[in-house]
Amino acid sequence: MKIHEYQAKELLAQYGVPVPEGVLLSEKDTIPDEIRFPCVIKAQIHSGGRGKAGGVRLVNSADELKKAAGELFGTCLVTRQTGPKGRTVHKLLLTPAERIKKEYYLGLLPDFENGGLLILASACGGMEIEQIAEEQPDLIFKQPVSLQIGLRDYHVRVLTEKLGMSSSLFCQMRTILKGMFRLFLEKDCSMAEINPLSETEDGRIHITDAKITFDDNGCAGHPELMSLMDPFEEDEKELKAREAGLNYISLSGTIGCMVNGAGLAMATMDMLEGYGGRPANFLDVGGSATEGRIKKAFEILLSDERVRVILVNIFGGIIRCDIAARGILGAAEDLGVKIPVIVRLEGTYAEEGRRLLRESGLSVIPAENMSAAAKKAVEYGGESD
Repeated sequence: MKIHEYQAKELLAQYGVPVPEGVLLSEKDTIPDEIRFPCVIKAQIHSGGRGKAGGVRLVNSADELKKAAGELFGTCLVTRQTGPKGRTVHKLLLTPAERIKKEYYLGLLPDFENGGLLILASACGGMEIEQIAEEQPDLIFKQPVSLQIGLRDYHVRVLTEKLGMSSSLFCQMRTILKGMFRLFLEKDCSMAEINPLSETEDGRIHITDAKITFDDNGCAGHPELMSLMDPFEEDEKELKAREAGLNYISLSGTIGCMVNGAGLAMATMDMLEGYGGRPANFLDVGGSATEGRIKKAFEILLSDERVRVILVNIFGGIIRCDIAARGILGAAEDLGVKIPVIVRLEGTYAEEGRRLLRESGLSVIPAENMSAAAKKAVEYGGESD
């Protein structure tokens, strides 16, 4: 689950991280008289790269602020992260303008390899970390931190030295990192970043922008986080999938995918790409999928008008293939599916599942294996090269 910049800053402040004062505006709000100029007006959407898209502006007067706000409210910002559809601006954050000397990147991620957290940092702040990794990977500093040891002063000292920071910034960086660590662990975050983390000309560390995402599986233990969700920012299909207990991410292709298991789902998408197709989504129905959940998955896939074909790839370990087959056939009949449905079943009760598909009389297209299923999906509805 993603949240806005202003919400991320509010959470960081609760954990002792010094964040700049800010004023949040919605479309119906009047601009407060006490705003100090110059200030920065920032569109609040779930995306980086807002500045390049015209969503971050410096204003020097009340008139400039009113003009900029009028232009930004309701506009659709298109960034590298939003894709071509973009995001509509419904909220604006006003923050004081600072005289910036240097910008850095600072982020935290789970370290699955070592069972701890991973600090990512770079002296190239203001850029998207994906872009830095792609263009200048040697400029990213990575520092694993064991959960048994926790964050220590030497971690902070090594970090500041690697970034070329003055030793006078050590205490500020320690406060920021300790707050980020506590927040990350206590709120089940999947990513936290400050970008840019700015050094001002008068020697202060300034939290210029912040981004936090939460592990969806951990949100159940933090009901207070659900109030941070912005329905304007959520894909309608992703919301419905979350309510149904499905792991769904909308993509930009034409091949609807329904798979059990995240690893198999990613392998399926890779294979489709390899044959020249483009998946329309990531959809993991889970190992304990029921007939009802499979039907709900079909409803979500069919609500995407871009989908020309549906590929179902089931490996029956926990889930039985005959149950999956009944769910597929029930959905195809009840929903009146008119696009091709290609099904690969393997594992527990696979033969029974295949028999049910063969004898159903419905136009479900069986596939002998995963490779054949991917090829057929591209043939029936993909965009093969």
